[in-house]
Amino acid sequence: MRRLFLNSTALTAVIALSACALPSQTQQYTESKAGFSGVSESVLKTTGKTTVWVQNQAEAEATAKKVHALVHQKTIGAETAVQVALLNNKGLQAAYAELGVSVADSWLQALPSNPTVSVGVLGVGASGLGGYRTFEAMIASSIAALATQKDRTALSEVEFRQAQSRAAEETLRLANQTRRAWINAVAAFETAGLVKQVEGTADAMSELAARLGQVGSMSKAEQAREHAFFAELSGERAKTLLEAQLAKEELTRALGLWGTEVDYYVPNFLPQLPKRIAANSNIEAKALENRIDLKIAKLELEATAKRYGLTNTTRMASDLEIAFGGEGERSDPGTGIVTERTGRVDLSFTLPIYDSGKASQKAAESSYLQAANIVAQKAVNVRSEARSAYLAYSTNHKIAAHYRDNVLPLRRVIEEQAMLSYNGMITNTFELLTDTSDRLESNILEAKARQDFWLADADLAAATFGGGE
Repeated sequence: MRRLFLNSTALTAVIALSACALPSQTQQYTESKAGFSGVSESVLKTTGKTTVWVQNQAEAEATAKKVHALVHQKTIGAETAVQVALLNNKGLQAAYAELGVSVADSWLQALPSNPTVSVGVLGVGASGLGGYRTFEAMIASSIAALATQKDRTALSEVEFRQAQSRAAEETLRLANQTRRAWINAVAAFETAGLVKQVEGTADAMSELAARLGQVGSMSKAEQAREHAFFAELSGERAKTLLEAQLAKEELTRALGLWGTEVDYYVPNFLPQLPKRIAANSNIEAKALENRIDLKIAKLELEATAKRYGLTNTTRMASDLEIAFGGEGERSDPGTGIVTERTGRVDLSFTLPIYDSGKASQKAAESSYLQAANIVAQKAVNVRSEARSAYLAYSTNHKIAAHYRDNVLPLRRVIEEQAMLSYNGMITNTFELLTDTSDRLESNILEAKARQDFWLADADLAAATFGGGE
């Protein structure tokens, strides 16, 4: 029986080297949802909400049932809206799929390089391969790859944590976007409701004016003022209702809803202001400790440092390769008996005549300096953003409280007195319409101030934990 010959000791040595290089850490990459537990735990700690990575039909159906129970013909609050988005938004699922791609990349990075096997025959006669005189077989492996396996595994671990942090950042960003969309939608419906209230009053005044005009108690000019005010409010009412419907559609997109699931509702009024606001205690320190985008930048700096180390290790021997094998020769091809076996070891490498690795080292050094400065600037930005967010949060609370406690009570008194004077025929129609219009404007300004406060509240959370625009 004819058998090819390969130095068994050499083959065993190369395979053993590769097996020893296979890191146990790769086990964390082999799970179907590798890395996701860290993401979900981080999101739960930050937002108090759960998130899912849907990977099959059964999981999709279970998630759809949860979403249906939360929104179907329900009036949803901000917390429910955020929870639905984290369960149902397909863009977030795409971000989790990107996590899977990154995990696969880290897995490949952590694996040792595959050895290369080559087999050849010499002296093939007319009878084909059966008449060969000499054959050789080699198995080769990159020494540089084996020598840097530990460093490459450490780099893959950092990149794995980066992928987790990016997925968590996308989750926080969606949570913030959804909360803001909910606030804007509710505020839009509140504004439409305020206009509707005044529109009802204007309608009654317009009808009364028409009756008084019929009996000659009101001039045509005064009647026209009443009718014009009502007509203008009707147009404003249609505009505010359109804005409210569009704002709800923006929320619907964040929630990932379609079809029959869009039959949910939002409240007609934003929540009232809290009696107390969060204290400004170490807001910068909290942001520096918790901001996930800063963590990502620090991980990139760590990864760049490890890449720099790899560059230094391989810059002079990046193509160093060792091959073990042997040759077999038979004096009479017809017998099939190998008469001479010879072991063989080949070492191949690239002479650094033109590229000594200095260019690669320079690029690595510059990349590290770039990453270090990005982290430093990011830290400066995080501090400033935290201070700005708290300033907006506290100031908007004061502004909204001022409208609630000072402006609106005065407007109510003015309108009440104007109505009494109008009924007593002391105040004319034009003055009453002006007072009513001013009260509407003040109510809208107060609602807008509350909207600004709740948006600032959402932005403060984003400035502290990440996920902002």
